[in-house]
Amino acid sequence: MPTDVKETKAEPKKLKITLIKSTIGAVPKNKKIVESMGFKKLNSFVILPDNAATRGQIRQISHMVKVEELD
Repeated sequence: MPTDVKETKAEPKKLKITLIKSTIGAVPKNKKIVESMGFKKLNSFVILPDNAATRGQIRQISHMVKVEELD
């Protein structure tokens, strides 16, 4: 029986990640991670999905970023 009620999927959680430390003098691999996450300037932030790939990137540069979970 078809119903008019749409099933809504739970939206994936999001992370607000803020770059708090400069990439000057950082390991080249860490610079590439910061660039690939979409950061342009110091104290800028990006909102990314909370998944294993993002968590892995955060783990590599945890000393350079601040992470907040969004609802």
